[in-house]
Amino acid sequence: QRRVYRTTTHVPRELGQIMDSETFEKSRLYQLDKSTFSFWSGLYSEVEGTIILLCGGIPFLWNLSGQISGRAGFGPEYEIVQSLVFLLLATFFSAVTGLPWSLYNTFVIEEKHGFNQQTLGFFFKDAIKKFIVTQCILLPVTSLLLYIIKIGGDYFFIYAWLFTLVVSLVLVTIYADYIAPLFDKFIPLPEGELKQQIETMAKSIDFPLTKVYVVEGSKRSSHSNAYFYGFFKNKRIVLFDTLLEDYSALNKEPAEGEDDENEETKSKPKNKKQGCKNEEVLAVLGHELGHWKLGHTVKNIIISQMNSFLCFFLFAVLIGRKELFAAFGFYDTQPTLIGLMIIFQFIFSPYNEVLSFCLTVLSRRFEFQADAFAKELGKAKDLYSALIKLNKDNLGFPVSDWIFSMWHYSHPPLLERLQALKDAKQD
Repeated sequence: QRRVYRTTTHVPRELGQIMDSETFEKSRLYQLDKSTFSFWSGLYSEVEGTIILLCGGIPFLWNLSGQISGRAGFGPEYEIVQSLVFLLLATFFSAVTGLPWSLYNTFVIEEKHGFNQQTLGFFFKDAIKKFIVTQCILLPVTSLLLYIIKIGGDYFFIYAWLFTLVVSLVLVTIYADYIAPLFDKFIPLPEGELKQQIETMAKSIDFPLTKVYVVEGSKRSSHSNAYFYGFFKNKRIVLFDTLLEDYSALNKEPAEGEDDENEETKSKPKNKKQGCKNEEVLAVLGHELGHWKLGHTVKNIIISQMNSFLCFFLFAVLIGRKELFAAFGFYDTQPTLIGLMIIFQFIFSPYNEVLSFCLTVLSRRFEFQADAFAKELGKAKDLYSALIKLNKDNLGFPVSDWIFSMWHYSHPPLLERLQALKDAKQD
C-alpha cells in the first residue's frame, strides 16, 4: 500500500471526473504520512510489549501493586483490590507511553494536513478527562467482573458473560447522553427544512426518531461523521457539524472580538466550504438508517455476544492451567485478572486476527447493502456526490492495493461504492 501511495502521483483516468489533481496530491501525501506514522508507532508497540514480556514487566507490576495495596492495609487475600491497583498502574503507564505518539499525530500530522483544530491546552485537558472517565467506568466494572468469576462456581463463565452483556448495553445506551457530552457540545438541530426532511424520511421507514443533535466536532478536528443510537422506541441521530455545510463552524468567519471558545480551538482559514448540502446529508442518513432497517446493528450485537460467550467459555477451560501463568512469570499465584489478560490478550491473539478479518468482510457487505437501501429511497445521486465530497474533505486516497484493502478496510473503496451507485444515478 505504501508503494501505491508513493508511485500513484497522477489522477487515474477513471477518477478524472471525481477528483482534481490538487486534492489527489494532498490526499496522497496525507495517507503516506499516516502510513509512516502507523508503521513506526506499531513497531514501537511491538518492541515495548516484547521487552515487557522478556523482562518480567507484568509480574513486577503485579508485585508493586501488592506492595501499594498492602501499605493501604489490604493484604494478599484482597486480590480484587490488588487487581484494581494493577489495572490503574497499567493504564497510566499505557497513557504516558502513548502520549508522545498521540501528540505527534495530532500536532504534526493532523496539523500539517489541516485537520487539527485543538490547542495544546485543550488536548491535555481532554486527555486528563478521558483518563479519569475511563477509570470511573473500568475499575468498578472490573471489580464486579472479578467478584462474579470468584463466586460463580463451575458456571461462572455464563454469569460473567451475562454481566458483560448488561454492561455493554448500558454503556451504549448512556454514552451519547451522559459520557460524550463531557467532551463535546451537543445541541438540538435547529428547526428548519433539514430537520423536517430528516423527520419525514425517518417516518417513511418507521424509524422511531425522538431527537436530532448536532455535535461540535469542529472543536477538535475537521473530519466528519454521523451516527444514530438508542434502543427500542427511543432513537436519536447525531450529526457532526463538519458534515453540515450550513452549520459547520469551519465555514464561518469568527465574529469580531470573539474569543473562539476560550482559545480551546484555533481558527483556520478555509479555501473552500466543507460539508454536504441538505440533500446529500439526507442521503448519508439514508445509508445510516439502512443499517438499522436491514438489522445490521442487531446482527453485529449478536455476533459480538456470541464471540464474548465463546471467549469466556474457553477462559473457563484454560484458567486452571498453571503452565500458562508460569510462562508469564507467575509461578506461585494465579491471579484472575492476570489470567484474563494472558488468555484474552495473548492466547486468543491469532483467533482475534481471523475474527477481525471476517468482521471486516461482513462490514463491507453491510456497507454495500446500506448504500443499496439509500438507492431504494431515491438518494443514489445525492449519496454519489456526498461520498465524493466526504472523501475530499477527509483526504481519503481512492487508490488501494487489493490485499491491503481486503484486510484493513471495513468500508469498501470509494470507486467500488460509486460504481454500485452509478447506474441508479444515471437513471
